[in-house]
Amino acid sequence: MTRALWKGAIAFGLVHIPVALYSGSRNDAIDFDWLDKRDMKPVGYKRINKQTGKEVAQDDIVRGFRYAAERYVVLSDEEIKAANVKRTQSVDILAFVDVEEIPRLYFETPYYLAPIQRGKKVYALLRETLRRSNKVGIANVVIQTKQRLAALMVSGPVLILNTLRWPSEVRSLDELKLPDEGLKAAGVRPQEVAMATQLVSDMTQKWNPAQYHDSFRDDVMAQVKRKIKGENTQSVGAIRAGETQQASNVIDLTALLQRSLRDAGKTEHIDAKARGGAERKKPAAVRASPGVRTPSGKRKQA
Repeated sequence: MTRALWKGAIAFGLVHIPVALYSGSRNDAIDFDWLDKRDMKPVGYKRINKQTGKEVAQDDIVRGFRYAAERYVVLSDEEIKAANVKRTQSVDILAFVDVEEIPRLYFETPYYLAPIQRGKKVYALLRETLRRSNKVGIANVVIQTKQRLAALMVSGPVLILNTLRWPSEVRSLDELKLPDEGLKAAGVRPQEVAMATQLVSDMTQKWNPAQYHDSFRDDVMAQVKRKIKGENTQSVGAIRAGETQQASNVIDLTALLQRSLRDAGKTEHIDAKARGGAERKKPAAVRASPGVRTPSGKRKQA
C-alpha cells in the first residue's frame, strides 16, 4: 500500500475517529518526456514573454487574475498565502445526505480512509451506520493545502472519501442541445424502446473491471519492452516526495454519541432563536485530541 497522505481524524459531533488518508486511484497514462534527438538530453520549459519572445527571469514573474479582456488584477504571493485555508488533518462532516441525491458528475477523486491506533470500533460503527441508513457524509477536508468538498461513503469494508466538484465547477445543461424528456416528446416509438431494452438485456453482465484494458497503453508498453529487449535505449534521470502526521485516540464512544445528540439539539434551539429560525446551524467538529468540551470551552478527558 502507498504511504499515507496524512494521519488525522474524521470528526462529527463530538465523535473523533483516528484515520489515515490514502490515495484511492493512480494515473496509469503513458507519460512521455521531451528529449533532444541530437544528443538525447531532456528538453525543459522556458518562461517566455509572449510579446517580446524573450525569456523572463523567475523574480520578474507575478500572478495575475484576468477579469476582462487584457485586464488583470495582480496578487502578491503574500496575498495568495493569506487566502489559503489552514492545513488541517481532519475530515469535518457538515451534514449527511441520501446517496442518490448527489449527481454523478460532482464526483472527482477517490481516497481511502483506514483506521489507526484505537479507532477500529468507531470506524466500523460509522461505516455500518452509513451503510444501513444509505447516507453519505458531506465534509470539508484539506488535501495538499487545497480545501475540498468531499463525500464520505461506504464501499465494502472501507470508508471512501470522494472529493466533489464545487457547484461553480459544474457546467450548466443550458449550454447543451438535448432531446426533450419522455418518449413522445422525443419522437421515440414503443417498438424502438422494446428493441433497445432487449439489446441492453442481451449485453448485461456482472461488473468485472479486470476484463477491460487500456489497449493504447498495452500496445505502447509492448513496443517499449521490445526496444528494451533489443537494447535500443538511451540514458536519462529521476525524482521524489514525502508525508505528514497527527495522533489521536477514541474514548467512551457511547458517551460522546449521547453528548453529540444533546448538543445538536441545543445548537438548533440557540441558532433558531438567534436567526429567527432562518437556518439550522450544524454542530462544530472537534479537531484536536480526544475528549469532550465543557460549557466553558475547556476540554476534559472522556
